[in-house]
Amino acid sequence: MKILIIEDDNAIRDVLKKSLESEGFVVDEASDGDSGSFMARVNQYDIILLDYVLPNKNGLEVCKDIRLNEISTPIIMLTGRSEVLSKIELLNNGADDYITKPFSFEELIARIKAMHRRPKEIESEIFKNGYIQLNNSNQEVLINDKKVYTTRKEFMLLELLLKNKDRVVSRATIIEKVWDSSVNPFSNTIEAHIRNVRKKIKDKNRKIIESVAGRGYKLNNVRKSNCLRTTRS
Repeated sequence: MKILIIEDDNAIRDVLKKSLESEGFVVDEASDGDSGSFMARVNQYDIILLDYVLPNKNGLEVCKDIRLNEISTPIIMLTGRSEVLSKIELLNNGADDYITKPFSFEELIARIKAMHRRPKEIESEIFKNGYIQLNNSNQEVLINDKKVYTTRKEFMLLELLLKNKDRVVSRATIIEKVWDSSVNPFSNTIEAHIRNVRKKIKDKNRKIIESVAGRGYKLNNVRKSNCLRTTRS
């Protein structure tokens, strides 16, 4: 899941970013309303955490910008206790939820997960392709029914490929969904992680994860009846 934090308080923003990343989220951040509005409109996010009091544009104006551009990404407002009257206006202008400062990180995580479980966002938690199985709920990968350790990025990369089985996933999409905006798009980070994932799913001949020249990567369909034969040493 990819989250955008729009918060001008450096201390709060840094704590939120580090805490969310420790939970397995990919996080982008903005420190003012103008840059936050721009990022929300040009990038794809699963959740936006939006402070109410911001430089240049306040949270209400940013919220309006996002909805006027027909972007339906759930928005959780971060508001102070003195802004009670503004909460109704925020909800009426496209905010999906709000949480009052100071708040506990556990409560915020619960709200994020609840928001992501809404009917329009519901999707399978288990993805299978032949002998490969990925369980989103417990962050587990099984290869031939045996648990295989993956790093957080490897897990997210494999999940993205499984969700788009038999479709080419571009480098730009991989960076957008698996890494934050600080990654160098010209580095070999993606290739290195693809190589590691191939090893862990026993893709010795590079036929499962196919490199599509100039386009990206594609996870091909795997027939379970052939899996054990193709993965024997």
